[in-house]
Amino acid sequence: MPQGLPLAGVRVLAVEQYGAGPFGSMFLADQGAEVIKIENPNDGGDMARGVGPHFFAPGDSQFFHSFNRNKKSLTLDLTRVEGQEIFRKL
Repeated sequence: MPQGLPLAGVRVLAVEQYGAGPFGSMFLADQGAEVIKIENPNDGGDMARGVGPHFFAPGDSQFFHSFNRNKKSLTLDLTRVEGQEIFRKL
C-alpha cells in the first residue's frame, strides 16, 4: 500500500464472510490498512465466492472480488492449535 494513506501501518485480521464484514474491511484496505482475510479451509471459504455475476470465469465471482479488493488472504483452520498459534503471531 502507498504510504500517506490514513491507515498505513495498521494490520486488520478479517475473519469474515459475505456482506457487511468484507464490505467494512474493504474500506479499511482502501485507506491503507493491511487487511488479511482469513478463510476456513474446511468449508470452501467465503460463501460470497458463489454469488454472481461471474464475469471473469465460471465460478469466479465479481461480487467476491469487489468486496475483497486490496486485501491479502490465507486459509487458516482456527479450530486447530496450530492455526490459533499462527493467528496470534499475525
